[in-house]
Amino acid sequence: MSIDFIKTLGWFVILVLAQVFVLNYIHLFGFATPLPYIYFIFLFRRNYPRWAIILWGFLMGLVIDTFSNTPGVSSASLTLIAAIQPYILQPFISRDSAEDQKPGISTLGYGQYIWYSIILTLIYCTVFFTLEMFSFFNILVWLQCVGGSALLSLFFVLVIEHVRSRA
Repeated sequence: MSIDFIKTLGWFVILVLAQVFVLNYIHLFGFATPLPYIYFIFLFRRNYPRWAIILWGFLMGLVIDTFSNTPGVSSASLTLIAAIQPYILQPFISRDSAEDQKPGISTLGYGQYIWYSIILTLIYCTVFFTLEMFSFFNILVWLQCVGGSALLSLFFVLVIEHVRSRA
């Protein structure tokens, strides 16, 4: 086994355990739930095989769905952002950078990493809560859930990345 696989598996386990045992029980103002496990998809390097990113995203979504009682919602949402992550990352990395560059604050810079994180987080939260509610009957509740959870998740993602970049 390669060290890269061990690190990826470690992040997988840490983020799933944090979500399942702690963060699933936080509902700020009744609608904002932190979903920082999406950070796992942010970690994949520039030329990581796309099929592997999609497989990792689906597996993490499946585990989260199993323990969170959200049948298929996390799986579908994580699989989607895993599929589009390389395309979202591409404009933020310069053409002359290393082929195996990992996205992070240290490699992209604060501004670009924040924009990269905002885009993926908003897409994830929009898809997640659209599938979870499966209705636009109450659009204000949907907007509160998407906006609140996206902000809270983005905060957690940026804190985790900041701590990881310092280590």
